[in-house]
Amino acid sequence: MQPSLRLLHSEATLSRVKLEQFRRIATAEIIESLTPGKPGALKARPDGTVLDGHHRIVVLRERGVNVDTLPREVVPHEVRE
Repeated sequence: MQPSLRLLHSEATLSRVKLEQFRRIATAEIIESLTPGKPGALKARPDGTVLDGHHRIVVLRERGVNVDTLPREVVPHEVRE
């Protein structure tokens, strides 16, 4: 089971313009846009921290979608030497 998604940034810092744009898009289309392997895919750390897809995740949550079950690209933390 995947960890629950959590936003890297507070919802208060998200672009209201982008949120409104995504709110005009059908739920299925937003989910499709998050599919791994596509440009703009949902990307998250192994702990569930969202790196790409914040605005779309917020809109889907508003619509009652269980975003924690969505497929995601897992991006490990970079090891710095």
